[in-house]
Amino acid sequence: MAFTPSQSAVAARTPGRTWRFGAAAALALALAGCKATADHEITSSIATDYRQRHPIAIKEGDKTLDLFVGIGRGSLNATQRAQVLAFAGNWRREATGGIVIDAPVGTSNERAAQQAVKETRSLLLAAGATPRAIVVRPYRPADPAQLATVRLSYPKMVAEAGPCGLWPEDVGPSVNSGYFQNRHYWNFGCATQRNLAAMVANPADLVQPRAEAPPMAGRRSVVLEKYRSGESTATNYPNNGQGQISDVGQ
Repeated sequence: MAFTPSQSAVAARTPGRTWRFGAAAALALALAGCKATADHEITSSIATDYRQRHPIAIKEGDKTLDLFVGIGRGSLNATQRAQVLAFAGNWRREATGGIVIDAPVGTSNERAAQQAVKETRSLLLAAGATPRAIVVRPYRPADPAQLATVRLSYPKMVAEAGPCGLWPEDVGPSVNSGYFQNRHYWNFGCATQRNLAAMVANPADLVQPRAEAPPMAGRRSVVLEKYRSGESTATNYPNNGQGQISDVGQ
C-alpha cells in the first residue's frame, strides 16, 4: 500500500515528537526530585507573637458552689448560708442563665441533702431569684459510698487561654534548620495568658473599655474655685511627713 505525501510526513515526524515528550517528562521528574523543603519548614504562617499563638477566648462557662452536707445534719451552717447569699448576689450581677441545683441521690446523705436543697432554694428566693430561674435536678455520683455535695451552678462569660504544656517542637539542637532561628518556643507566654484570663474580673475588659464613671462634682468645684482665686490646687495633707521610724531594735 502506497503512502500519500502527507501521511509520509506525519509518520516521519512521530518519532521525533515521542522523543521530545519523553525528554520533557524525564526533566520534570528530575526537577521534582530536587525539592527537599518539607511542609513543616514553612514558618511564615506560624504566629511569633505569644498573644496570637495563645489567644484569650471569651466563652460561656459555669460558676459553681459546692455545699458539703453530712448524714445527720440537713440544714446549712452559718458559713454555707453566707456563701449561698453571696452566690445569689453574683448571679444577679454576672449570670447569663438560671441557677441549677444538683441534688445527690442514692447516697448515704441523700435525705440530709434534700433538706439542704430546700433551705438553699429558700435563700435564693429571698435574695431575689425567681422560682422560674431555679431548677433542681438529681444526680448520681460515681462512688455512692462517698458523701456527695449539693452543687449550685449558673452560666457566665469567662475568659480562657490554653491549654498549656504542649511541646510540639524541640527546644534543643536539631537537624531541622527551622530550630536554629531566633524564635520563641511554642509554649512561650501560654502560662501568662492563662493566668491573666483567670484573674480578670470582667472578661469584657479584654475586648472593650468600660464607660467613664461620673466625676466627683464636689472635689471639682473646690479645685475650680481655688484656680479662680489663684491658689494652689494641690491637696494639702496636714499630717504628711510627721511619722517616725519605730524604735524597736535600737
